[in-house]
Order: sequence, then structure tokens, then C-alpha cells
Amino acid sequence: MSPAPSDVVVVGIGTDGWDGLSPAAQQAVSRSRVLMGSRRQLDLVPGEFERVAWPSPLVPALPALFEKYRDVCVLASGDPMFHGIGTTLVRLLGDRVTVIPHPSSVSLACARLGWALNEVEVVSLVARSTDLLRPVLTPGQRVLVLGGDPATVAALAGDITVLEQLGGPAERVYPWSGQDSDPLCVIAIEYRGSALSRVPGLPDDVYESDGQLTKREVRAISLSRLAPLPGQLLWDVGAGAGSIAIEWARTHPTCRAIAVEQSVERAERIAGNAASLGVPGVEVHIGRAPEALEGLEKPDAIFIGGGVTVPGLLQACWDALAAGGRLVVNAVTLESEAVVAQWYARLGGDLVRISVNRGSAVGKFTGWRPHMPVTTWSVTK
Repeated sequence: MSPAPSDVVVVGIGTDGWDGLSPAAQQAVSRSRVLMGSRRQLDLVPGEFERVAWPSPLVPALPALFEKYRDVCVLASGDPMFHGIGTTLVRLLGDRVTVIPHPSSVSLACARLGWALNEVEVVSLVARSTDLLRPVLTPGQRVLVLGGDPATVAALAGDITVLEQLGGPAERVYPWSGQDSDPLCVIAIEYRGSALSRVPGLPDDVYESDGQLTKREVRAISLSRLAPLPGQLLWDVGAGAGSIAIEWARTHPTCRAIAVEQSVERAERIAGNAASLGVPGVEVHIGRAPEALEGLEKPDAIFIGGGVTVPGLLQACWDALAAGGRLVVNAVTLESEAVVAQWYARLGGDLVRISVNRGSAVGKFTGWRPHMPVTTWSVTK
């Protein structure tokens, strides 16, 4: 059964071109006046159409394009709603859009490899850093990479398989060993190396630091109070080495974080830590809070690890939170504890003192060496 006619039809197409389209998809293309897509996709369809190749940059140009043209068929690679133009157009045009999918490159790759699609992690590296692979590379995990460079991926992940031109006459599947590959490929990984957990409380030594680092046990407790949820944004104020922002972002691919740090040297260190731990999207904002907080996107949670005694800082952070937002403050000095005590008396919440002792050598024996106690105040607005 053909889909209901609409102003814009998005048709998924594979490397097998016109012959690989379903009758419904062919009919939708044929009744359109205008074809839009990449030059490669436009060349896959025969017939007389007005053909419009995507401009660059694409997204800012879309509103004007769809004001100008009607009866449009947009050609998209594979499934348009899977890392594709379909999702962008539905957000932009709403019910003007009808989508006719084609098997995605991920579906075809799993079919060739004999992998269960529901057990595979998919990472798109289109215009994105290869460091995004780091959190998903866990022992035994099967990963499919879209838009990646085989040499860069192999340097990080080890042995890989390349699947080129899936579904088309030039399809090839082979273990990669340094040869040139077609840009239209999917990279498959069966990871055999070691990995870090996504659970907060990573070892302290995975961070480059000048000593301004929320220690492992305190970090785990602080993040449990911050309670990261998919899609939410954290401000890490006085970020130091960036460990709270980084481990917030590691909990889910859609968690975002802004690390606010006045030291340029530390800010550079935060960016390096974020990349090496697989969350290069952590934003680093250089400046002294509270002034540096002005104009930032409003957060769902705020962590203050340093600078709580700065006049106006706590008030600015509290004002920035919407209802339901979480604020967590760590205090080490008597002065910062005094500020926290005043705010606790005013707003309530939860007040905890954390004392950590670690075993270490005492001559031939083992004894406890205490770390400075940390007072943690958490409150929900």
C-alpha cells in the first residue's frame, strides 16, 4: 500500500539504486517534480526531474529550500530516520513529510556478519571525533562505526572488518590490513581489549591533574547525588581536572556538560582528559564564576567543586536552576563549610561528611592514611 501523498517524501535508497527500491518508493519518486539529495544519490535515479544537490552547509539552507520548492522527493541513504536527513526534516517540516525507508547500512552489515542487530552498539563518526568510540569499546562488545576512517578506528580498536558499498554490485567485506577503502563503508569491531566502566568513580590515575581533582570515592558519591539522566546538562563549576563533568557525560551518550574553570592551563587539561576518556563533547568555558556563568545554557544540575566562598556564586547557581534541578556542593575548608551551613539552614537538602582512609605501607606493615574529609551538600530546587 502506498503512503498518503505529502508535500515532501523522503525515500531511502541504497547503492543498488532504482532497482532496489520497492514499488511504493518508485511510485513516490516518479510522482515528484523535484529531487533533492547528494550528487551521488541523484545519479542513481533515472527520469526527468528538477534535481537539486544539497548545498554546504546543509542544515541552515533547508528552510529556504523548502519554501522555494514543492512536490519534493528527498533521497537519503538507507533508512532516513537512522542518523539520516529524515529526522532533521521531520523536526523542521512536521507532518509535511512522509518517509519511505530502505534497509539501513547497519541492517545490511549485521546481515552480512551474522550479528544480532539488537546486540550491536552503533557509533556515528560523521564529522565527529574518533574518541567517541572509547566508552563503547568494552570486552566482547560488537560495534558498527558509520563515517569512520579505518586507519584511525583500527589504531584505537585493533582488528576491524570493513564493509564497502553494501547492497550494491561493488559490495566488498574484508578484514582491514592497511589497504585503501571506499569512503562509503561501515566498520565492524569485535573488541578484545580492556576498558573502563561507565559507572562513576574511575581511578584517579586516569586523569591528568595538578592535584585539583575530586577523589574517586567522593566523585562517585557526588555523581550519585547529581543523578545524571539522558539528555540533561551539567555545569561543573570550578572544574579542576574536569572529572565530575567527564563522568557525568560518560553515563549516557546524550548527557552533556559544561566545565567552568578560570585557569587556562587547567582548562586545556580538562579538554585532554575529556578526549582521552571518550567524551570530547564536554564544553570547557574559561572564566571566573559567577561572571563566567552569564549566557550559558541553563543546566539541569550544577556541581560546585571550588570557589563556593566567592561572593554571589552560590546564589547565581541556585538562580540558574529550574524547578527539579539538582545542586551539589563539596566543601573542604572551614570557610567553605560555613557557607554551606548557611545555605543548608536556608534551603534544607542533604548534608553528608565523607571521610576516606586508604591502606598504605607503614614499614613492613599496612596502615590507614586519611584524606581530608569532604562535606557534601545536595539539594533539589
